[in-house]
Amino acid sequence: MSDPNTPLSRRRFCAGACQIASGATLLTLVSACGGPPHSPGGGGPSASPLGKLSGQFSGSSVRVNAAGSALDTVGGAALVESNAGLFLVSRSNATTFVAIDAVCTHEGCTITGAAGDIYVCPCHGSRYDRTGHVVNGPAKSSLRQYSTTFSEGIVTITL
Repeated sequence: MSDPNTPLSRRRFCAGACQIASGATLLTLVSACGGPPHSPGGGGPSASPLGKLSGQFSGSSVRVNAAGSALDTVGGAALVESNAGLFLVSRSNATTFVAIDAVCTHEGCTITGAAGDIYVCPCHGSRYDRTGHVVNGPAKSSLRQYSTTFSEGIVTITL
């Protein structure tokens, strides 16, 4: 233990100041990331992972084969990954599909799961209905919706 009456050396002062500044910077970075993730669903049913499908990007659209996937049945949903982006696609009836962005509007996390017909962000628990409207925050903005067509088992998402 040092004597409180001994003058502080420049070296010890600078080392202590750097430690304090580093700690403050680290604390600021951790708090800027939104804090710890909340339980997805905020106490509701937990999300089940969505099946993943590959989409083929060409021109101004993404094409995905619905055959043999969750999109084969009405009410089914999947995460479609393509060079053009990530999309949540659900089947609303025999010939109608809904495609929305799969990136949460709160902090940009990819939505990879659903609880029933509600998409759930795994990072902070934002919930969206199948058309992309916010059901529960912290997200405040809806997900972007894209028009779709369906022909011969292929869903086409127009960008």
